[in-house]
Amino acid sequence: MSPEEFLFKYLNNPSPTGFESSGQKIWLEYLKPYLDDYIVDTYGSVIGIVNPQASFKVVIEAHADEISWFVNHITDDGYLYVIRNGGSDPIIAPSMRVHLHTKKGIVNGVFGWPAIHVRMESEKDNPKPDMRNIFIDCGCTSKKEVEELGIHVGTVATFEDELAELNGKYYIGRALDNRIGGYMIAQVARLLHENQRKPAFGLYIVNSVQEEIGLRGAEMVTQRIKPNVAIVTDVCHDTFSPLVYDKKRDGAIKQGEGPVLTYAPAVHNLLRDMIIEVAQQNQIPFQRLASSRFTGTDTDAFAYSNGGVASALISLPLKYMHTTVEMAAKTDIDNVIRLIYETVCTLQPDQDFRYFN
Repeated sequence: MSPEEFLFKYLNNPSPTGFESSGQKIWLEYLKPYLDDYIVDTYGSVIGIVNPQASFKVVIEAHADEISWFVNHITDDGYLYVIRNGGSDPIIAPSMRVHLHTKKGIVNGVFGWPAIHVRMESEKDNPKPDMRNIFIDCGCTSKKEVEELGIHVGTVATFEDELAELNGKYYIGRALDNRIGGYMIAQVARLLHENQRKPAFGLYIVNSVQEEIGLRGAEMVTQRIKPNVAIVTDVCHDTFSPLVYDKKRDGAIKQGEGPVLTYAPAVHNLLRDMIIEVAQQNQIPFQRLASSRFTGTDTDAFAYSNGGVASALISLPLKYMHTTVEMAAKTDIDNVIRLIYETVCTLQPDQDFRYFN
């Protein structure tokens, strides 16, 4: 399977938080030729291992889950009301098609919404989408009919949209946050194998579950493998897109200008500076971002585990996060892959990241 075939197959497969296993199987099957061993943990995080006998352990990590919805209430006339599974946005839900994942298979549905000329009769009658009023219509007229389809309270729903290209330079779709990260670390493993650059340390290629609800998969993984170093990749916001961004508050991050390296308490200064040096030596463009208190990514889970793990974050600039048209630049994706690859090739076994001794 070519990298692009893998990308589309992996991104188009739904992997809602807590239900990531089908996507994880796709990811692991692609990765197996480049591994010496692998682990699948109790909750579904997957750890591909190169050189498992080595005592010094380096993690490169992404998270596998996507935001989604849980059915929370079924009305007598067959409408479904939902709650969030992760940071799902009610504003974008109306008129979206969804897949309801049941034991009988996928059931199609839509987030219904009243017509504009009905809503606009008065300000009072013009509702705004929120968690109190969005609903799914799956073509049923009774609760019994809904249940006969295999839908029940707790059934998970994902948006139907799939990955596509835009103007030959961008990928757009749902769940680039952060299955594009899983794609990128898989390409690092492929390049190491194809270029015969097997590291002298143990390399753990980790695709964690349940990041969207509190970094839970990474917490489990780091306690299990006890790494010495962790390089995490996730997405961050392109702050040049319209509407909400304030560069004085959010930083100046732009798609097409390279990976983003974060300054934050959880990010180890020596490791980050080494990555910057690698970028400069290999002429890989990069951007800088400061995060107050925490990064909000799996970096935090690794950094503060096991007495402290030297951790760094390499982010991919993304537009329209947590929508169905998340957008990433192909050049940025390639440069994140290059930067992680070159960093792994630069790291030395037993490298000491203590600030002083």
